[in-house]
Amino acid sequence: MSIALHVNIDHVATLRQARGTSYPDPVWAASLCELAGADGITVHLREDRRHIQDRDVELLRKTVRGVLNLEMAATPEMVDKAIALRPDIVTLVPERREERTTEGGLDVAGSARIAVQEAVAALHEARIPVSLFIAPDLTQVRAAAQLKVPRIELHTGQYCEETLKPGHAVHAATELERLAQATEDAIRLGIHVAAGHGLDYPNVRPVARIAGVEELNIGHAIVARAVLTGMEQAVRDMIALLRQDA
Repeated sequence: MSIALHVNIDHVATLRQARGTSYPDPVWAASLCELAGADGITVHLREDRRHIQDRDVELLRKTVRGVLNLEMAATPEMVDKAIALRPDIVTLVPERREERTTEGGLDVAGSARIAVQEAVAALHEARIPVSLFIAPDLTQVRAAAQLKVPRIELHTGQYCEETLKPGHAVHAATELERLAQATEDAIRLGIHVAAGHGLDYPNVRPVARIAGVEELNIGHAIVARAVLTGMEQAVRDMIALLRQDA
């Protein structure tokens, strides 16, 4: 079975919001991603609405034909929004107003546990599947299992940062092994595994080859390439890399 690609289109909205225009429209971008073969669309509806807006998610819910993955903070306001929108899956992520992009995974074994537990319970009651964005750490994986979520998304940011450093091979391999071990631990506990954050065309294949990883969420790299090649070509290029060894 080929690994699934979910394209995060947040930064299409970032470009739009930079000038306060009505374009480029992330809803159109999502359609192009799906035409190019993407299996799903991911959007992060932030509390400060810095890029994706409520209108975007409402229209995406009506137009996305594959999986619509809504990333959001574990807050009552966002849970209510998700229950009203009814995406195919909600991914709970950490969120700080001052961050440029999501930094690290949820600490579901510690500081975030209560808020996440409450959000998971409400979403489960609404029959909306939940994924947790966590570090590739056994403690976090076990905490996710205790919350009875069907899926996790492993944070690949540290691996990606290591691949950019001079003489990166050893440290990148160490981070890759952490991801592989966390995937194995999750599968043993009955949890499906996705991965994402910072993945790019040069570094994605080793992660795609990890046994048990079913899905990758990739956004910035695809949107950045799309500026030069077009959205459909950028998505096709990524799919070709993911399925090169399939």
